[in-house]
Amino acid sequence: MQTITTTDALATFCKEAAGHPYVTVDTEFLRERTYYSRLCLVQLAMPGEGDENAVLVDPLADGLSLEPLYDLFRNESVVKVFHAARQDLEIFFVDQGVIPTPLFDTQVAAMVCGFGEQAGYETLVKRIAKQPLDKSSRFTDWSRRPLSDAQKAYALGDVTHLRKIYEFLASQLEKSGRDKWVAEEMAVLNDPATYVTEPQDAWQRIKTRNNSGKFLAIVRELARFREEYAQTRDIPRNRVFKDDALVELAATKPTSLQDLGRSRLLLREARKGDIAAGILEAVAVGQAVGPEDQPKPDTSRDKLQVNPAIADLLRVLLKGISDREGVASKLIATASDLDAIAAGERDVAALKGWRREVFGDEALRLCSGEIALRVKGSEIETVKV
Repeated sequence: MQTITTTDALATFCKEAAGHPYVTVDTEFLRERTYYSRLCLVQLAMPGEGDENAVLVDPLADGLSLEPLYDLFRNESVVKVFHAARQDLEIFFVDQGVIPTPLFDTQVAAMVCGFGEQAGYETLVKRIAKQPLDKSSRFTDWSRRPLSDAQKAYALGDVTHLRKIYEFLASQLEKSGRDKWVAEEMAVLNDPATYVTEPQDAWQRIKTRNNSGKFLAIVRELARFREEYAQTRDIPRNRVFKDDALVELAATKPTSLQDLGRSRLLLREARKGDIAAGILEAVAVGQAVGPEDQPKPDTSRDKLQVNPAIADLLRVLLKGISDREGVASKLIATASDLDAIAAGERDVAALKGWRREVFGDEALRLCSGEIALRVKGSEIETVKV
C-alpha cells in the first residue's frame, strides 16, 4: 500500500493517471470539532486489479501540495469517479475552488440502475464487486499518525472496489441510454453554489412555527451572526449556540447579559464575551428592521390547493414506473413534487429533463384524464381513456 507524502510523488502519479479514462477518488476527513472539514487522507486509483495502481495521499505530510491532484481534477479527458461525492467535493472546493470535471457519482448512477433509494457503498461492493468490506475502521481518527495497516486497507478499499462498480454502472447506463440522465444529475454537484453557505441566508435552514416578519428578522440576524462567527473561527455552528437556543432567543429578545443568563437553552460559554455581545447586537438589529426589509418565508406550497385523489393516483403511477424502469422513485419525484403537480403547478423538477421523459409526461396525461391506471397481476399499467 503506497502512501504518497511528497508533491513530486503525487505529480508522478497524477501524470500517469492523466493517461487513463478515469480515476477513482475518496477522502477521509474530520468535522466534529470544526466548521470546515479537515482533510486527512485522499485515496486514488487508476484502472487495474487489487491494490495495483492505487495510492494513499497524506495531505498532512509536511510540504505536500495537492496542486498536482487539482490539475488532474481540471483535466476533462479523465472522469473523476466518487461515491456519494458531495462532502468530498466540498472539501476541494473550499480549499482551492476546484470541482472535479467530468464527474461520476456511483451512488446516483446506482439509483438510476435499480439499486434502491440510496445505494450504500458496502451494498455495491457486495453486489457488483462480489467482495466483503471491513468497515471497522470507518469511524477512527484519521488525523492521527501513523495510520494503522487496518486503516490503510480500509481506505484503499474505498477506491479499488470503486473501479469495478464504476465500470459496471457505466456499461449499464450506456446500454440503457441513461448515461445522459446521470450527467443531468451531476449539474448540481458541479455548481459552486452547492458548496457555499452565505451567512445572510443561514436563517432559511432554521425550523420555526412562527412566521411573523418581526420574529424572522431576529432569527435572520442571529443565524447570520452564528454563521459568521463559526466560519471565522472554524468551529461547528452548534458550538456557538444550537438551533433551539436561537429560536428561544428570537422569542425572548434579550437586551442584557442578565437576560441571557435566564436562557434555558443557551450554552454557558455563549452567555459572556464575544458570543454574548454578538447575540445582543443581532437581536437589536433584527428588532430595528422595518416591515419592508423583514424576511418572508416561502409559503407558496402552503397555498397549494392539492387534490388528494390526484396526488394518490400520482403516487401509484410513480410506484409503477419506478418498478418498471428500475429507477429509485425518490430520484424521479419527491412527495412535494407530486403534491405540486396535483395542485396544477407545472414548474416542478419532476416535469423537466429526463424525469419528464420517464414520468412527467404520463403524470400530466393522468391529471388531464387522458389515461387511467389498472392493475395487471402485480404490476401497475396505464391505459388510454
